[in-house]
Amino acid sequence: MYFVDTIEVPGLGNRGYLAGGARSAVVVDPPRDVDRVIAAAARRGVRITHVVETHVHNDYVTGGPELARITGAAYLVPALARVAFERTAVADGDVTEIGDGLALRALATPGHTPHHTSYVLEEAGVAAAVFTGGSLLIGTVGRPDLVEPGLTGRLAREQYDSAHRLAAELPDETEVLPTHGFGSFCSAGRAEGGATTTIGRERGANEALVKDVDTFVADLLAGLDDVPAYYAHMGPVNAQGPGPVDLTPPRPADAEEIAARLAAGEWVVDLRDRRAFAAGHLAGTFNFEAEGQLATHLAWLVPWGRPVTLLAATPAQLADAQRELVRVGIDRPAAAATGSPAEWIRQGDAPRSFPRATFAELAAQGSLRVVVLDVRRDSERAGGHIRGSVHIPLHRLRDRLPEIPDGTVWVHCAGGMRAAVAASILDAAGRDVVAVDDGFAAAAPAGLPMARITAAEAHERTGAGAEAVLLDVREWEEWAAGHAPGAEHAPLSELMAGGRLPEPAEGRPVITICRSGKRSRQAAELLTARGVDAVDVLGGMESWVRAGLAVEGAASAGADGSEGAASAAHAVVHGTPATEAAVDTAPRLT
Repeated sequence: MYFVDTIEVPGLGNRGYLAGGARSAVVVDPPRDVDRVIAAAARRGVRITHVVETHVHNDYVTGGPELARITGAAYLVPALARVAFERTAVADGDVTEIGDGLALRALATPGHTPHHTSYVLEEAGVAAAVFTGGSLLIGTVGRPDLVEPGLTGRLAREQYDSAHRLAAELPDETEVLPTHGFGSFCSAGRAEGGATTTIGRERGANEALVKDVDTFVADLLAGLDDVPAYYAHMGPVNAQGPGPVDLTPPRPADAEEIAARLAAGEWVVDLRDRRAFAAGHLAGTFNFEAEGQLATHLAWLVPWGRPVTLLAATPAQLADAQRELVRVGIDRPAAAATGSPAEWIRQGDAPRSFPRATFAELAAQGSLRVVVLDVRRDSERAGGHIRGSVHIPLHRLRDRLPEIPDGTVWVHCAGGMRAAVAASILDAAGRDVVAVDDGFAAAAPAGLPMARITAAEAHERTGAGAEAVLLDVREWEEWAAGHAPGAEHAPLSELMAGGRLPEPAEGRPVITICRSGKRSRQAAELLTARGVDAVDVLGGMESWVRAGLAVEGAASAGADGSEGAASAAHAVVHGTPATEAAVDTAPRLT
């Protein structure tokens, strides 16, 4: 009987696996800190005979070479991977005997990388599980844009083919065990449906298996988010063959050394809870909480190779942070200190602090002159944001500080952690800052004006006698297929060419709408730049129809209206995606 133990790496959103039988085991995609893997094997009482990589990783430093060296295991790496070390090259169809009646069968599944390989764990010749790495994830797939831009389109199609190969060749009950997809930026979408899955479940739910190839590729490429900057260094490190890690405590630093490092422009990172940091900290330090995605966010923001000094509340917190950071190639802190700011500040210096607040407290500022700074990623902001807020994603903040207007900066993210990082950066730059430590879902209920509203809200604010006008910015043929009653029409293509608003919309608040919400957002931004009071409908006419709101137009002309309304709804939801895609290639106005 086989077993599979999961080696969780939650800070990076990844998993490694230890799998085997009574006496021997294989490790798939091991993390850098291999002591955890060795301990897991010891608990099982098994010998690690094989270490396996599904691909050369772009998001973390692998522990594969070190684990193979320590245990004497064979190191299996896809044959097409370009690496500078000795390994057992694995090609499509190769079968590796693990022992205890278990074997690994290699399946070429390119897409996440050109050489990506999945491994089917077979017991007595029957597929039991498949280690899919960055290929088939839970509900989605690994992103195809991490190798080089020129390959992205081809790899996206290969991801589709690879997912279909896995679904075609493996039984429905085969357990799917991906490496990415639990918060990793290597995932092309958010994993849905829980922590475990099977081929059968993915067959009916995975976007690569329920869409046609053209729709899948278009949606996949449109949904790709920013790539963490440190990813550029992970692939080369893994291809060269990373060395062992040193997790011994860093050299301790006193207050004078900490001050000298700050004066030299080095990074001094305070790992304490964001509430404690806001209440008191050293001037010039940055706050990255030890809990959460410390490695991802710190490695994304710190200039690569810059010395990092860590300040922690306890030795245990410092040790945990070291372990997280070696996984992304920040191998040795320059120095460290534990305790509190009282022990880190030179005599005569004073700690700094800044307030924390909620969205309700931000709303209570009313007409007071404050700057609202949104540090979420582009994809998050597209789902809704506060009107008039400045948008600079956290990973771009240090390079764009001069763009932030004068005044007290109220900085927010989705939940508070990134806002705390941003607040520490602004505080270090000498800005007056308030960290909004609140969930973004509380912003609209607090009374803050949203730049994107729901279809139901748009319906309430427009129509006969209403102050606002609903402006449909789709093209003429889409408008004719069905539109909201009372809406005015002004195609985005004409507005981008300098066209004027329809006369009924002149001088009035405007709510823009399109098919899915992409063009309407561009139109709202354009009109806002012209001085128009404009917001847009999140989800466009698709959400309008889903909300059960009325549609009229040529397609709705029926004897009793019911059949025509259904036709119009179908035309709205399924009407002219090529037009939307074409318009969306126009330069974004920000």
